[in-house]
Amino acid sequence: METSKGHAFAKVPEVTLGFWIIKIAATTLGETGGDAVSMSMNLGYLVGTAIFAVVFLVAVTAQIRARMFHPLLYWATIIATTTVGTTLADFADRSLGIGYAGGSALLLALLLGSLFAWHRSLGSVSVSTVSSPRAEAFYWVTIMLSQTLGTALGDWTADSAGLGYTGAAAVFGGFLLLILAAYRWTRVSRTLLFWAAFILTRPLGAVVGDFLDKPVSAGGLALSRYSATAALFAFILACILLFRQRPARSGH
Repeated sequence: METSKGHAFAKVPEVTLGFWIIKIAATTLGETGGDAVSMSMNLGYLVGTAIFAVVFLVAVTAQIRARMFHPLLYWATIIATTTVGTTLADFADRSLGIGYAGGSALLLALLLGSLFAWHRSLGSVSVSTVSSPRAEAFYWVTIMLSQTLGTALGDWTADSAGLGYTGAAAVFGGFLLLILAAYRWTRVSRTLLFWAAFILTRPLGAVVGDFLDKPVSAGGLALSRYSATAALFAFILACILLFRQRPARSGH
């Protein structure tokens, strides 16, 4: 995409405070929405994953075919990645018996492999370079893997590590504050900090989502998964309309 002045733009949004607010809300919705389909509807993790995988493929195809950045389409695709990530991680960790630790390790390896292949093929993993179909394909595969990893990592921290939902949320929130400090006061690669923050917002959203809809006996608020998902969806839509969504400028 190019403006009349010849400046090229990526097909992803500019990274602002509004971006991170919507991202955290979207990852939280992914947890409540994924659980609503797989658990509240009693469809199971495998069927839930199949349903969300179709939605994900349709959304990604539309996103790649789009000629320019469309905020609603972009965030719909993000939500699709986080819902399929929720059910896929739960299927691998629980139904296949891989476990949270094994699932997190496997998904981390796949995520790092995706970033490595992306950098090896195109020379950069910066979001400012996401303006071609090939770069977009790497971008969305990487995001889907990060969303899946985040679900497993969130469950591992809250359940296996015994921190509970609020404790796990505090841990991931603390890591995000450290990344913010590094952004403000160091010269660490902005691309590295972006992906670290992007990955960590997912387990934060996962444990917050679990906190909202899990039983009180398990440390949650026992809210309806349907109502929590609807409220989060309305919040995200309001944020998209409130915060101006501009495409990131392409290049370095």
